[in-house]
Formats: sequence, structure tokens, C-alpha cells
Amino acid sequence: MNTRRLGAMLGPLLLFVFVLLLSGCSQPFFYPDRIVVDTPEKYGMTYESVEIRAADGTALHAWFFPTQGLPNGTVLYLHGTSQNVTAHFQRVAWLTTVGFNVLALDYRGYGESAGLPSLHGAQLDIDAAMRTLLARPDVNRERIFVFGQSLGGALAIYYVAHSPYRAHVRAVIADSPFADYRVIARERMAALFILRPLDWLATFLVDDEYSPRAAVAAISPIPLLLIHGERDRVIGPHHSRLLFEIAEQPKDFWIIPGAGHIEAMRRPLVRKRLTSFLLEHSG
Repeated sequence: MNTRRLGAMLGPLLLFVFVLLLSGCSQPFFYPDRIVVDTPEKYGMTYESVEIRAADGTALHAWFFPTQGLPNGTVLYLHGTSQNVTAHFQRVAWLTTVGFNVLALDYRGYGESAGLPSLHGAQLDIDAAMRTLLARPDVNRERIFVFGQSLGGALAIYYVAHSPYRAHVRAVIADSPFADYRVIARERMAALFILRPLDWLATFLVDDEYSPRAAVAAISPIPLLLIHGERDRVIGPHHSRLLFEIAEQPKDFWIIPGAGHIEAMRRPLVRKRLTSFLLEHSG
């Protein structure tokens, strides 16, 4: 391929990345779709489709999975950056078998939720989901856990640190989170040879108002559990280590040998360990 042709191909791509960064846009952190990947009916799961309204009027959608009998608590689940709740619910629906309700939320722009995704909008969405749980008669208001994976983990940390409802949260669990939007953006750009010369732009231009690193210490005295796969090539475990170092007590960090990105929950021993953690903090 000659130099002129290569330049013609790379030029628009580099310009596109530059414009995204220059705008302080948070869109590069969201990869939503509305494709139905899987359904609870396929597995005979009991669930409820829940309609939620965010403070700015955006209509949101979530799935509520009730446990059998008297619940030990309720988990607000925040999925990762791609697809929608239909691709993620199985990662946490198993919690209903150990005595916990689960509310799995789709952020705005994902699945059946209206609107376009943004970091500010996602915080409004989580807040609306929390208010929905607090209003349900089948949910113990004093036994709510917030569990996020990948982007959801980053969103969970910031939300609970600043939430007016934090007194209702028994613990925060963040699986494979990143510590900082600018840092992860720079790492992603540096990983691509053609974007590596521009990676420094992320330090100055990516929106980092909702940085988990800046918020994590404020979660205390709510317990924080960080989980990360040792072989995570999407978001390296150094992100959780950084968050753990900054966080105040009580806190814990599980590094899962051999696990990749958000793969820990596939392992029965990790599920058993998480169940013990939830039961310990549910009172």
C-alpha cells in the first residue's frame, strides 16, 4: 500500500478520534445496542420487566429477578459497556438462588431504554434505579448492594460515593473496573499503533468528571470489594490495585488467577465466596 493511500485511510480516522477527544465526549465509553441476545424465559427464570423514569424524564428499562422466600438483600446490577442487559443478566441472575433479589438496569440508549448514553445520564439512570428499589414493598431498604462490572464498576463507585441514598447501601462490588477515564482512554489509544502518537490527548481532553479514582475514598465507611481477573487484557488489574490503594477501610481486593475480563463470576468458587461476602454484610 503506498504512502498516499495509507494517509487517505488514516487521516479521517485520526480526525474522528481528535474531534471526539476535543469535545470532551463520553460516547467512546459506551457501545450500546438493542439486539436481544438472550432471555430469562429460555432458562425458566422468574422475572419482572420494570419501567423506570430518570430525573430528566428519560424512560428506562430493567429486569427484576426475585429470590424465593424471604430475601437476604437486593443487588442493583450495573453491566459493562457493550450490548445490553439481555447479554449480561446471567452473570448475576444466579444470585436469586442464594437468597438475593437482583435488579439489572439498562442505561439510557441500551436495550429498551430511551435516550443517548452519557456519563452524566448514566448517573441519573442509576439513581432512578435506586429510587425504584427503595419504593418496592418486596425490597428491604436497608439491605441493598450495588454490583458493577467493567464500566458498571466504575459507574458504581462514583454513584455510591455521591449518592443521597448511600445510607441504604450495605456494600459496593466492582468487578474489573477501570480507575480513571483518561487513563483507560490513553491506554486504549496507546494499544493501537496508528493512534499511539495521539494518546497524550486523552490526558487533557477526555471527560474525567466522574472518575472512580477521585471518588473511591468517599465510599467509606461502606464496604468496598474489588474483583479483577489476573489475565484481564481489556482493563488491566493495575486499575483495581490503584483503586484499592486509594480506598479507605473497610475494603477488600480479590485477584482471580487465570481469569480474563469479567470472567470471575463464571467460577463456582468465586460465586461461593461472593455469596459469603453478601451474607456477611447483609446482617
